[in-house]
Order: sequence, then structure tokens, then C-alpha cells
Amino acid sequence: MTDSLLSKAATMEIPINSNGDSRSAEDDSLEQGAQIGGSLDEIVGTLPVAMDLQQVMVSGPNLNETSIVSGGYGGAAEGIIPTSSIKAPGMHHSNSNPSLMSEEATKGVAVEKFDTVKKWSINTYKCTKQMFSERFGRGTKTVDLELEAQIDVLRETKLKYERILRLARELTNHFYNMVQTQQALGDTFADLSQKSPELQDEFGYNAETQRLLCKNGETLLGAINFFVSSINTLVNKTMEDTLMTIKTYENARLEFDAYRSDLEELSAGPRDAATMMRIEIAQQQYQIQKDKYERLHSDVTIKLKFLEENKVKVMHKQLLLFHNAISAYFAGNQQQLEQTLRQFNVKLKPPGSDKPSWLEEQ
Repeated sequence: MTDSLLSKAATMEIPINSNGDSRSAEDDSLEQGAQIGGSLDEIVGTLPVAMDLQQVMVSGPNLNETSIVSGGYGGAAEGIIPTSSIKAPGMHHSNSNPSLMSEEATKGVAVEKFDTVKKWSINTYKCTKQMFSERFGRGTKTVDLELEAQIDVLRETKLKYERILRLARELTNHFYNMVQTQQALGDTFADLSQKSPELQDEFGYNAETQRLLCKNGETLLGAINFFVSSINTLVNKTMEDTLMTIKTYENARLEFDAYRSDLEELSAGPRDAATMMRIEIAQQQYQIQKDKYERLHSDVTIKLKFLEENKVKVMHKQLLLFHNAISAYFAGNQQQLEQTLRQFNVKLKPPGSDKPSWLEEQ
């Protein structure tokens, strides 16, 4: 019986009124009959079947165009939510995850920078306070008298060597100009020797003399340039590197005294729980600065020792080279001048050295 009723219902149609509402009094009676627990035969008997099932399967509504009615069947239009606007809850997760990660990374960098600035500010405040205390005689200063004396000697020596370097460069410039003048004068004498038959020998002697002086001058210039280069390396590299280490050591000494003074002030105050915690932190910072100060103190001592040994070795060689080269040049001893350069491994081959002048052959 039930099968016959269902087959009959499949061929029936639901009448639709003018406003498009398919509900009727029979629907209401169906709901009332279901509420009072009517039998299956009574419900089927009062059910107006809507449409052909085959038609629904063929031309049914598109799922993308269906709507969800929030206010019940036949509710108001403003309660309709298009299903095309509904998205899965996990669709925004993949897009927002990188932004969240970038925000967290940015916050981490900002916090790290803030901590760095905070530590720098505290350290700068302590060091500035210690510096003013030392300057006005209210604070104590850690001093190594022997090391301080060596540092003062180094600074004074560097000033004197800078003066030697400046004067040697001036000598090089002046002597270079003199050599160029001698070369031009020799060329002029040689030209006049060709154009003045009556003075050919006299102009020729002077031309050869100026060319020989120019040749020896170029050799001496090579020795002086080598001297200047070595002094420049000693002053502006070796000594400067040691002075940079000394500057770092002095900054470490100031930090060490600043944290030492801070620890002494805390230790002289009350000993409550909060103060004891601050004393413990200050003790840790003091130990860190102490280790840094002692390490740099050792570095400066070693560098000063090696610098002194290197300075004596370099200057012994360079002063001997300078003396021998100058003496040989003004003595007119070209062989001794060239031998001096070979002795100190100064690579120089002046132009025309392969061809001796007539004056050398006399």
C-alpha cells in the first residue's frame, strides 16, 4: 500500500499560488498531524507530492545558486545567505600564516634592538658617571704605573717618528725636483753642444756631468722612497695598531672601574632581598668587566714588547740605509750607492745604467 501511494505521489504536482509560496493549508495540517503522532498512512494520505522525481534529478537546482534561509522555510529575503559566499574555515589560514610569522619575526627583532639599546644606555651612563667622578677627583681609578709609562713613551715616540716621516717626504719632493731640473739642464747642454761648434766640448762635459748626477739622484731617490715607505708602515700601521689596542684597553678600564664603583655603592647600602639580588647581578657584571680588562691589559703588554723589538730592528736597517746612500751620493761614488741598495734589497734599475758615461771611464 505504501509503495502504491509513493508511486502515485510521484506523478502529482504541487499547486503554486500567485506569490510563489508553495505552502498551503494541507501543509499545515500535515505538520499538525506529524506533531500529534499520526500514522504513516494518515501522513501519506495528506501529503501533496511536489514534482516528478525524475524531473528533479534532471533539472534540479544548481548547488552554487542555492541559498540558506536563516529564518526558516519561507522566511524574509534579508535572512538569505548565498552559499557562494561561504568558504571553508581553513581557507584563510594558509594566507594569514606567513603574515603572522613575519609579525612575530619583526617583534623579535624589535625586542632584541630594544634590549641592545637599553644595555648600551646603562653602560654609557655608568661610564660617563665614572669619567666625571675621576675628572673631579671623587672617584677612584685603576692604574698600572709601569704600563702607563710605556704607553706615554709610545705616544711621544710616534709623534717624533711622524716628524721624521714628514721631513723625509719633503726631502724626497725637493730632491725629485732637483733631479728633474738636472735632467732638463743636461738635455739643454747636449743640445747646445750640437749647435755650438766653438763650445762643443764644454757643453758636452757639463751635459755628461748632469746626466751622471741625474742617474745617481734617481738611485738615491729609490733609497729614500724605501726609507719613507718603511717609516710610514712603522708609524701608521704597526704603532697605530698598538694604539688602537691601547684605546680599547682604556675603555675597558673605564668600564671596569664604573661597574666596580657601582658594586661598592650597592654593597655599602642596606641588605634587603631586592638589594641582595641587585648586588648579585652587579657582581656578575663586575666579573665580566674584570676578565675583559685583564685580557686587554695582557694584550697591550705583549704588543708593546713586540712593537719595541720591531721598531729597533726596522730603524736599525733603515737608518743604516739612509746614511750609506746619502754618503755615497754626495761623495760621487756611484758603485757604493748601488751596492748599498743591493745590500738592503732595494730593487731599482735607473735608466741608462747599462751604459757608463765617459766620466766613469776616466
